[in-house]
Order: sequence, then structure tokens, then C-alpha cells
Amino acid sequence: MLWTIIVILLVLWLLGVVGTFTVGPIIHVLLVIAIVIFIIQLVSGRRGV
Repeated sequence: MLWTIIVILLVLWLLGVVGTFTVGPIIHVLLVIAIVIFIIQLVSGRRGV
């Protein structure tokens, strides 16, 4: 499981380095969306498993 996460993060990092003008902004937008959803769930008090 840990190796899968490491490989996925490495691939996403390489995509961000190689495709700075094409893939980079998309990754940043997805990251912002994930953070916003996390904060909304944290504030609403629901705990998902």
C-alpha cells in the first residue's frame, strides 16, 4: 500500500515537472478542490470511514 502511494505521488510529481504549462494547473486545481472538500467535512462534523 505504501509503495502504491509513493509511485502515484512520484508520477504526479513528474507530470507536474514535465507538463508545467498543461498538467500543472490542473493538479493545483484538484488539490485546492480536495482541500476545500476536506475543510467542509471537518466543519460539518461528519466522520467518514
